[in-house]
Amino acid sequence: MKRLSAALIGVGALLAAQGALAADLSLTPLYKAPPAQMAPAYDWTGFYLGINGGGGWGHSYWSGQGSGFPLSGGQVGGTLGYNWQVGKVVLGAEGDVDWSRFTGTDNSTLCPGCSTSDTWLSTVRGRLGYSFDRVMPYVTGGLAVGDISAAAPGLPGATNTNTGWTVGGGVEVALPGNWSAKAEYLHVDLGNFNCGASCGVAPTDNVSLHDNIFRAGVNYKFGWGH
Repeated sequence: MKRLSAALIGVGALLAAQGALAADLSLTPLYKAPPAQMAPAYDWTGFYLGINGGGGWGHSYWSGQGSGFPLSGGQVGGTLGYNWQVGKVVLGAEGDVDWSRFTGTDNSTLCPGCSTSDTWLSTVRGRLGYSFDRVMPYVTGGLAVGDISAAAPGLPGATNTNTGWTVGGGVEVALPGNWSAKAEYLHVDLGNFNCGASCGVAPTDNVSLHDNIFRAGVNYKFGWGH
């Protein structure tokens, strides 16, 4: 009888201990790490101001004087634009004015020493990009305005401001703060003008200029974004 009582007392103590442990476990809060905070997506919306520079090559054709001749040179200038982001699509308008020095000289027997150059170029373009957060590839195109200077040995030559077109594409990368960097390609066609007797060509003959430009730039954005 004593042994049975001792056994019952032991079982009761064990059950009580288990109940107390269960109660402690149910009341003890479990630690759970807070969810990681994801950085908000970059927003390209806003006005921006920047600088750009680069170089490339081109071609000038004097009608009636053969197949033309190559040009090369560089440029540097300023940029102003605005982006508006809708979802992942980025719509923009951009303008720039650059000092430019693309020049070339004809070494053929048709017009030896004839030269073509330009000293400034400005574009006003639309941009269509797609945002991969802080990286945005884009296509661009619009109006191009610049000068065409043509000269032949022993003649005064002439310069004319021409309006043409440009098309190209590039990629822009958001940097820390409100800065971004871009690299782009533009094909520029400034059309042609009649240099006439000033260049020793017939009154119906024209001088044209085409450029292929590779350039880089840095922009500072005023407005929204991260």
